[in-house]
Amino acid sequence: MAKDEIVLGIHAINALIKRSPERFIEMWLLKGRDDERLLPIINLARKYKIPVQFVHRKVLDDKADGEQHQGVIARVTPGKTYTENDIEDILSQADSRDELPFLLILDGVTDPHNLGACLRNADAAGVQAIIVPKDKAARITATVRKVAVGAAETVPLVQVTNLARTMKQLQQMGVWIIGTAGETDSCLYDVKLDGPMALVMGAEGKGMRRLTREHCDQLVKLPMAGSVSSLNVSVATGICLFEIVRQRLKQ
Repeated sequence: MAKDEIVLGIHAINALIKRSPERFIEMWLLKGRDDERLLPIINLARKYKIPVQFVHRKVLDDKADGEQHQGVIARVTPGKTYTENDIEDILSQADSRDELPFLLILDGVTDPHNLGACLRNADAAGVQAIIVPKDKAARITATVRKVAVGAAETVPLVQVTNLARTMKQLQQMGVWIIGTAGETDSCLYDVKLDGPMALVMGAEGKGMRRLTREHCDQLVKLPMAGSVSSLNVSVATGICLFEIVRQRLKQ
């Protein structure tokens, strides 16, 4: 049985309590803090009859295990785990909203802060799901939720057993797969990106694995003018996603 999860931070808890209040088991709030940022959470906890304890900072610090908690921590039941079997349903739901497929594939991104930032980017850009390999990749954790400021509740994180096979299945469904790689001559801004699309971003430092690269329909790179050879993966992801958004808005 999956273990209960810890959620911390004002935005993450606010987003989750609005979306899935039934998942909350208990909540801890910093004693003496009832300012305007925490009041909405306190009111929602009362509304949904979530047990709340007002505790000293040390109690919260211990539960947060070194992470910034902003004076509020909750224990919740595990959320839904998405697998390759859910992808078709996710795209069908997008189609019912007249949305073209728009997916983000992260190949081995292991840093939880980067995953959280990528979730936030994906939510802002309208991405329907993030696909990651089941092994050697970051998972949804308290840190990821906090960095994602609510996006971990709105963008499904799909864990797949075989990333290359999943990419092939997407291609058979008519999704064009764009990968980012420094060694290509094609610039992001010179490529047509307005159709059914999946963007692949490689791991921090190493980039995409060979098999992942080989399953891309096209490789693109960002033009780099400075002495730094690459950008943080979440920054590069945001730039690439919003170039796709820009091109789609022109249609």
